[in-house]
Amino acid sequence: MGASLPSGPSRGRRRTRPMSEINVTPFVDVMLVLLIVFMVTAPLLAVGVPVDLPRTQAGNISDPEEPLVVSVTADGLVYVQERAVSLEDELIPLLIAVTEANAEARIFLRGDQAINYGRIVEVMGAINSAGFTRVSLVAELPNPAATP
Repeated sequence: MGASLPSGPSRGRRRTRPMSEINVTPFVDVMLVLLIVFMVTAPLLAVGVPVDLPRTQAGNISDPEEPLVVSVTADGLVYVQERAVSLEDELIPLLIAVTEANAEARIFLRGDQAINYGRIVEVMGAINSAGFTRVSLVAELPNPAATP
């Protein structure tokens, strides 16, 4: 008279086993697209403007936290903190005296934007050849309000 319903776990649903395979096709597609992107952009990264750079004995430059400041004005004068010094005679002995001959002393080199780049590199080379390895150039960030 009445319809009998099946009892137990097979009642209307089938049990499926978990899939243990990984579909690598989307992964391969993404990797091929990335390969093409890198192949196209790599030559563009190597292109630059040809510049005849001045030569110096300077090594790697690090980012100091509490530096000794060396400044070069638009006239080419060199200052250590606020004291004017000559590049040839006074700069290196003064830096050695102030830093107590610590080659790891942090030095900021500030140069006026009107000064010749070669003069800045000359000062940096003199500081570096004296054994100071933590020398950095200082620049100002552009004023966002002044940008059109």
